[in-house]
Amino acid sequence: MIALSTDTDAPSVALTITTSDYHTAGEPFRIVHGDAPVPQGATVAERRVAAQHNAADADRIRQFLCQEPRGHADMYGGFIVPANDSGAHFGVLFWHKDGFSTACGHGTIALGVWATDTGLVASDPNGVTEVRIDVPSGRVAAFVERRNGTLVRATFRNVPSHVIERGIPVATSRGDVRADLSFSGAIYASVRAADLGLSVSPAHYTELIAAGREIKAALTHTAAAQHATDSRLSGVYGTILWEDLGTGHTPADPVRSRQRNVTVFADGEVDRSPCGSGTGARVALLAADGTLPHGATLEHRSIVDTVFHARWEPATTTISPSSSSSSSSSPIIPEVTGTAFHTGEHQFVLDPNDPVGLGFVLR
Repeated sequence: MIALSTDTDAPSVALTITTSDYHTAGEPFRIVHGDAPVPQGATVAERRVAAQHNAADADRIRQFLCQEPRGHADMYGGFIVPANDSGAHFGVLFWHKDGFSTACGHGTIALGVWATDTGLVASDPNGVTEVRIDVPSGRVAAFVERRNGTLVRATFRNVPSHVIERGIPVATSRGDVRADLSFSGAIYASVRAADLGLSVSPAHYTELIAAGREIKAALTHTAAAQHATDSRLSGVYGTILWEDLGTGHTPADPVRSRQRNVTVFADGEVDRSPCGSGTGARVALLAADGTLPHGATLEHRSIVDTVFHARWEPATTTISPSSSSSSSSSPIIPEVTGTAFHTGEHQFVLDPNDPVGLGFVLR
């Protein structure tokens, strides 16, 4: 698919945007800070709606940074915007090739590392620094651990997450399957890859994308995928195609669940990491069915074999954040641990006479 920007999309003057780029477990995250557009709104959630529907500048800069020749079909990033209040260090509008998302765990990990790398948040060189971030789905945190100033790990603590509904029948071109819906800042559909005749491997990359898009399209407008209290969080954001790798045992974690997944999100984008918010959605399912007891660890691997480790804590809220299905579970707080690394400082330029303009998407 090719989507070319029209001449009217291109600004009449030159455009220059500076970014700091990171990757978390192989998934890119492009941070726009000093030059970031700030759409109107009292909260990050409101700014996201404005960016999607009203703020042309924000959407054009998203396209400019995400599309080829400056980005690619699986690019990801965010605009730094003001926090909702003084309880957070900053806010962020997450974006990808198809628009603006409500949640991003790998991005939160990258933002925590970036904020402590740059001194935006004062970092303990021999301890853990909490970076609080307002995102469209709520307030999240990255706990960045350093030893002698060197990054050890960063843990993403997500919003309350829970099971919505299990065993939803879905007809696909590869046969009928059953999907589990869960919420972790966004709604995800989980389907066992083997039920589609696939494995989570680069060899099945094209087929996994096609299956993920099909399942999302089948479920996103169903009643189960409508958020009960905030319509801005409705719809299936991504499909998690997973496989079980067995249970491991270590002295620290007597019960360790091991899985591999690929998350196909937005319109066919593939997460190279194990997906931070998607891992939270898996943790909600595994906690509810007893596969991942409190205190145990999920070893979650990606399609490129990078790893997140995840645990959960009970949520203090008693209000279900999404569908009131009979399958709905008590909410938990997922904690997803990984690392992020700085990949570059970039200055992207648009010549107003460039006929390619803001770029294109080639899949």
